[in-house]
Amino acid sequence: MRVLKIGLRGDDVAQMQTALNNLGYNPGPIDGIFGPRTQQAVIRFQRDRGLTPDGIVGILTYGALGIDFTKTTAIVATNINYTYNVMEANIQELQRRYPFLEVGIAGQSILGRNLYYLKLGSGPNQVFYNASHHSLEWITTVLLMKFSENFLQAYVQNRSIRGYSIRKIWDMSSIYIMPMVNPDGIDLVLNGLQRNNPFYEQLILWNRGSTDFSKTWQANNRGVDLNHNYDASWQLSKQAELAYGISGPGPTRYSGPYPESEPESKAVADFTRAHDFQLILAYHSQGEVIYWDYQGLAGPQAQEIAKQFSNVSGYALDQTTGIASYAGYKDWFIQTYRRPGFTIEVGRGTNPLPISQFPKIYNDNEELLLLASVITT
Repeated sequence: MRVLKIGLRGDDVAQMQTALNNLGYNPGPIDGIFGPRTQQAVIRFQRDRGLTPDGIVGILTYGALGIDFTKTTAIVATNINYTYNVMEANIQELQRRYPFLEVGIAGQSILGRNLYYLKLGSGPNQVFYNASHHSLEWITTVLLMKFSENFLQAYVQNRSIRGYSIRKIWDMSSIYIMPMVNPDGIDLVLNGLQRNNPFYEQLILWNRGSTDFSKTWQANNRGVDLNHNYDASWQLSKQAELAYGISGPGPTRYSGPYPESEPESKAVADFTRAHDFQLILAYHSQGEVIYWDYQGLAGPQAQEIAKQFSNVSGYALDQTTGIASYAGYKDWFIQTYRRPGFTIEVGRGTNPLPISQFPKIYNDNEELLLLASVITT
């Protein structure tokens, strides 16, 4: 970790601000900017801990924060822009706190970022939850990461959540979670286009000449919409592109040159093929709606499960139409395995949803995530 001092910016500054805030030292806005208020919070923390109150976060201050952070605070921050680097650091911290947590890598993105998965539980009933196929929908990554942390904490404390015994779920099921399917796209949205990106010129062209990706970009780093890149009526998705004026790579809805052309979608499909998932959830935003069928293939069990999901979340049930009906991960799973698969659209508004919606999103979905882990047993 680098030494932090006034004037610096970055994810590590935001994490440090979060730690200070959680410990009762208000650093001002948690914005990743080391300004005067953050410096004063650091100085107060250092003085109270018997450290040199110089306002610089070096190894001793990191150590003091680390001790308190591990013992008294949450790991997953739910009030910051949740970048790939933040997620990766949080996964490492979860592993340190919960050494029994299984973490793996299902593949890599176009730019070589790891597609991490977490495994919660050791039971025979396998289920799979993924998030952030679309980069503007990064709030869904926070949802799955926070759920994982709360689940792990309840497991070691032998607690129930919403009446569900976490120890029983652990023994009954294995919950596989891939929290960030599209890390490159999220980096474009949250950190902007970097000059060293090997697709720099193409990305500007694909983004209609703009270097601002923060409000428009859903695709991966090659301009392919990952949730239109699966082999489920993929050819119909290609045909529908014309109606939407899509002729090649761009911010959204371009299905790619062929199914699973992208390393991210191929990694998700390969990961699915390598397991025996009885049910999958694909998290997106927005609309507070659950999509549960694909061309009438889902069957009565899936419809009944969807009704139960609707009851516990308050989300409406619906079926996709138009180009959204084709080539999605949930569609491919249902078509291939004839097992329950669901797209869950969280929150309401325009993507990217403000992080201020997170408490409601989490409250709406926590029981759904627990129920999904046992409903097929």
